[in-house]
Amino acid sequence: MMHRRGLKLGTVALLFQLLFLLLFAFLAKYDDDAKPKDPSSAALSMRFYPMYQDVHVMIFIGFGFLMTFLKLYGYSAVGVNFLVATFVLQVALIVRGFIHADILGGDRFPINTSEMLASDFAAATVLISFGAVLGKTSPLQLLVMGVIETILAQLNEYTGVHHLHTSDIGESMYVHVFGAYFGLAVARVLYSEDAEDNDKEGPVYHSDIFSLIGTVFLWIYWPSFNGGATGGDEQQRAIINTYLSLAACALVTFAVSGMLGKKGRFDMVHIQNATLAGGVAVGTTADMPLEPWGAVLLGSLAGVICVLGFNFLTPLMARKGRLHDTCGVHNLHGMPGVLAAIAGAVMAALSSEKDWGGSLCQIFGARAKGDGTPCDVSLDLTRSGVVQGGYQMAALCLTLAIAIFGGGLTGLLLKLPIWSMPQGEEIFDDKVNWEVADFNVPEVKVDRKATSDETITTKI
Repeated sequence: MMHRRGLKLGTVALLFQLLFLLLFAFLAKYDDDAKPKDPSSAALSMRFYPMYQDVHVMIFIGFGFLMTFLKLYGYSAVGVNFLVATFVLQVALIVRGFIHADILGGDRFPINTSEMLASDFAAATVLISFGAVLGKTSPLQLLVMGVIETILAQLNEYTGVHHLHTSDIGESMYVHVFGAYFGLAVARVLYSEDAEDNDKEGPVYHSDIFSLIGTVFLWIYWPSFNGGATGGDEQQRAIINTYLSLAACALVTFAVSGMLGKKGRFDMVHIQNATLAGGVAVGTTADMPLEPWGAVLLGSLAGVICVLGFNFLTPLMARKGRLHDTCGVHNLHGMPGVLAAIAGAVMAALSSEKDWGGSLCQIFGARAKGDGTPCDVSLDLTRSGVVQGGYQMAALCLTLAIAIFGGGLTGLLLKLPIWSMPQGEEIFDDKVNWEVADFNVPEVKVDRKATSDETITTKI
């Protein structure tokens, strides 16, 4: 007989998949490059595929294994990550289709590798929020959260890019800041004292190693995340700047972790997370001419901020603010994302055609050229650098407002008892949602004839 929890999740998931099927059937189409006409026409679209594959690895291996540090929650860390990501990918394609195509006018929304990459970014947003509530929510709650968050995040990004005309090539504002503060708002509303000082929340030796696998995958592929959506010299700079920022961040993380650790020892929590903060901190400015030292500076600052956040701010938030952040997304995604946004505003304010050349108009379409003519005639805008910097900060404020307010309302919805939220001993435990293999090492019999005829039972 079906368990009520499994029946709820299965029914909701299948109904959503049926809805997706119908929407794809009547509203979606292959992009022109993918239609069965001219084989050579796919070349431009396919340039996104290598970067898309890198980001795909980050979503399904990097994010999943990064969250395996909980000793009894490894199945859910990777498995539910898999579930949520595949769900959100489809939601994002559809939501983006309604936003960017004239569906009411009879158009169908196109699907291509560029949209696949954008949908992976959308999945990353929700998975960041998942980190804040890891172990404290049911898969059904996460699916509901994924729908609401994807809609709000895509509307926020559309507003920032197409109405405020801001630049955020690595999505530090629109993915990392939004995902972090949306998740934190949900976590605050769903706060339960059962999560504090819970014996199941900690790691064991092998769970920390699995988590570090996720870290390494994310660290290696992050340049593709920041540079995948652009091209030309902007893409080259995005890759170089991210590479340098990550390297500096990792070194600073090890240094500060050792300085703060007991007896000078590294803290695995810092190494699993803070080493990645450089990728977030350079995201908004990745395609801008930061110069190598600027990327190194941002990565170094991010490493310090993230380690200090784990050491001092996370416990303070739990103790004083009743906000339990399981994965520390505020430290890895929230604060470094805000740093990235501020850096983007500063770079915008300092930008000029003399120093940036053609990249000025490529990055900031609403800017004025050196002779005062608009970069993009269709926009009829001639912003100065300082004004563009102001719009970059406005986009950050808008992102924070929508994420926090939307996350709070979503948290209230998820508190309803129909979503099967885990309680008490169910928190941080795979056994609630999985058939779990035996945790114990099996006993075997070893015959030590060299010393005795006695058969000795031992454990390996």
